[in-house]
Amino acid sequence: MNEDQVVKLAMDALMLALKVGMPLLLAGLIVGLVVSVFQAVTQIQEMTLSFIPKILAVALVLVIAGPWMLDQIVSYTADLYHSIPGQVKQH
Repeated sequence: MNEDQVVKLAMDALMLALKVGMPLLLAGLIVGLVVSVFQAVTQIQEMTLSFIPKILAVALVLVIAGPWMLDQIVSYTADLYHSIPGQVKQH
């Protein structure tokens, strides 16, 4: 296994983490922005008001996109396991 293969494996793993985590992060970001604008308009400065909608939005996205996320991770892991014999050099 040379440096190029290691870099490719690391890059693929990071891209998978980004692809799987992005829907959750975006949901939290969008809901947080909406709640912040609502708090600024109404001048309600309750700290817990921002957490509950974010938790609910992230949970909803996880329920909706969870099967897709799991499929992506399982597919990547299966591909990784199938590529192991090709990664090992024969001496």
